[in-house]
Amino acid sequence: MSSLYQKLLMLTEEEEIILKQKSKKIEKDVYTSQRDFIIERAKFLSDKKLIVTRKHPRFIAFPAHRHDYIEINYVYHGSLIQMIDNQRFELKQGELLFLNQHIEHALEPCGEEDLVINFIIDPYFFEHMFDSLDIEGAEQSIVNFLISGLFNQNKAGSYLYYQVSDIEVIQSIIASMIEEMMNPTVWSEVTVKFQMGLLMIQLMKHADKAYTPSNRIYDHQLALAVMRYIDQHFKTAKLETIAEKLNMNSYNLSKYIKKTTGKTFKVILQERRLEEAKSLLNYTDLAVEHIATEIGYDNLSYFYRLFKLKFGCTPSVYRKALYKS
Repeated sequence: MSSLYQKLLMLTEEEEIILKQKSKKIEKDVYTSQRDFIIERAKFLSDKKLIVTRKHPRFIAFPAHRHDYIEINYVYHGSLIQMIDNQRFELKQGELLFLNQHIEHALEPCGEEDLVINFIIDPYFFEHMFDSLDIEGAEQSIVNFLISGLFNQNKAGSYLYYQVSDIEVIQSIIASMIEEMMNPTVWSEVTVKFQMGLLMIQLMKHADKAYTPSNRIYDHQLALAVMRYIDQHFKTAKLETIAEKLNMNSYNLSKYIKKTTGKTFKVILQERRLEEAKSLLNYTDLAVEHIATEIGYDNLSYFYRLFKLKFGCTPSVYRKALYKS
């Protein structure tokens, strides 16, 4: 057996606590602060992290729940049995399952040799991937899935199942990501982000291995075009401009955007600008006034108001908190 297998067999602190419990029931407050069982990314991801790789805790069942992040289940060894949309689903060794924020699933307990890796991903991570996707050539199932996860405000659950246990390059990429999890360095976070991008490319190349219940390709193509446009031109983006590029009138395009994403063009643009503002606050010393102009807001007080609504504090307070941490 490989050394990685032996390391994954070892009990985590979380599993040791589970084995000591008499009830063998999930302590929900470990995973959520909400009344409904919605596992929160804040429990795993800090403000600056977009991806966390962790071993799924064995020996305990997870009752029906959702997440506020995109999750990928990968079976390193054994299997993972769960209920998705009231259907029993067995994920086998080497297979991948993508789950968006709106899908509800329940997990049966994993045995000692059922070694499952969960990739917990902030949806914002995928927004930057669309710039490199070719609308005509991209493998549509994964594009549709990502769009449904990022923007589907109707809370429609979606999952994407990949039978890729025999695809050596995919297995190699995932093994490298798990190695980074087990042996972290200062380079691990950026390495895993890079490897996740490589994984997405390989999954697009193996469209024949994908199974998904979602098939609204045309609407999703339009949404993808809009998202790419906003990502590239968020400072000056206008609905009329992208509508003209797509040979549509702005009213019809606006309806398509709302139908597919659950959000208006204005809201999507605003969210993209605010995420860019947060990034500039994190990683540059630009004055707040300059940041507002850089992302497309000439009215500073309006920018302050939007930022506070989104993140719960003003840009200045947000930056001061960074220096203290």
